[in-house]
Amino acid sequence: MEESKHPCYNADAHHKYARMHLPVAPQCNISCNYCNRKFDCVNESRPGVTSEVLTPELASQKFSWVKENIENLSVVGIAGPGDALANWDVTKKSIELIQAKGEDIIFCLSTNGLMLPHYAAELVEMGIKHITVTVNCLDPNIGARLYKVVNYEDKSYTGVAGAELMIQNQLKGIAYLVEHGVLVKINIVMVKGINDHHIPEVVKKMKELGVFITNIMPLIPAPGSAFEKFPQTSMKEINEMRDLCQLEMQQMRHCKQCRADAVGLLGNDRSNEFRMTKPEPEKSVLPAKQIGKEYRIAVTSKHGKLVDQHFGHATEFLIYQINDESFTLVERRKVEQYCSGVSECDSDLQEGRKSAAIQAIEDCDAVLTMRIGYHGQQRLLEHGIVSVEYCYTVEEGLAYAVEQLTMKKAI
Repeated sequence: MEESKHPCYNADAHHKYARMHLPVAPQCNISCNYCNRKFDCVNESRPGVTSEVLTPELASQKFSWVKENIENLSVVGIAGPGDALANWDVTKKSIELIQAKGEDIIFCLSTNGLMLPHYAAELVEMGIKHITVTVNCLDPNIGARLYKVVNYEDKSYTGVAGAELMIQNQLKGIAYLVEHGVLVKINIVMVKGINDHHIPEVVKKMKELGVFITNIMPLIPAPGSAFEKFPQTSMKEINEMRDLCQLEMQQMRHCKQCRADAVGLLGNDRSNEFRMTKPEPEKSVLPAKQIGKEYRIAVTSKHGKLVDQHFGHATEFLIYQINDESFTLVERRKVEQYCSGVSECDSDLQEGRKSAAIQAIEDCDAVLTMRIGYHGQQRLLEHGIVSVEYCYTVEEGLAYAVEQLTMKKAI
């Protein structure tokens, strides 16, 4: 069965089979309050983020490049950075170009579901067997708090009217897909105080429709979004909700909330290695000679070249001393990994390891990491340590971190 090789649909497959996301779909037809439409960011690792947007032709070339270099590549997906169906022409052409290569590859895509009634039949005809739909609520009053604008057939809808249209199209499209043999995964973004109490009802309805699995995900407060000041939902809260909903149907527990250009195994994103163009830093960075102050910065890196590791996954910190002349690696400090992306991240058992990791870098001004959760950021701030998220080379990341520290000192 195909799902046995799809790392998102089969928890046992994600350690063995790799996937790649093709960032060919930049436009979106809705505005979610938890999303920032700045999709060309190299400094973040979350859904809707990519370092490049590809044409179908470049996407086909990139597929061949990745296929030659990554063993057990089993899935090609389109997950934005906008909505796959809001960019249907390029989404369809990208899939067709790769299908024409005759490779044994599973195709899938992610969508908010607004346009499913229009394209579900074509998706089935093309042989797409795995589709993820983000369904955050069934109640339009809740949806009005989650969705700012819904753009449909050249009209814009807001409030309850927009949410009602969205939900109606989602349910209609999902029912059609399931009826025609498509394995549907449902993503649900859990936002405390808005839809958290409503999620069991959503899961129950998805079970009635016959979906394959639901994936309850934490809110990641995106800078610049309407919800940027909201607290990030903890993994403890997420897993408690998953445990409750498991009574209704199968729950996905290994989701990494991947970027729109993710490549490789889940939890081991290699997108930096397979960029068609070199990403440029969002802001100009300060050369070392312009620093004017000494800093000590801890870095999370798998091999010392890229800032490519989450804070909670680190087993060592690279300690850099920054002065007027240079960036110097002065020490490597071993720590125990305290987070594996599941319930242990917030368990009492792992609290000691988390505290030890923070204590290991107490003399640092900042930590430079690919990603860190809201609670981790706050814990570090209590110790006077600034969190800087970045996702490119260590050298450029250090310069970017220095700029952030300089800006904060000036405030």
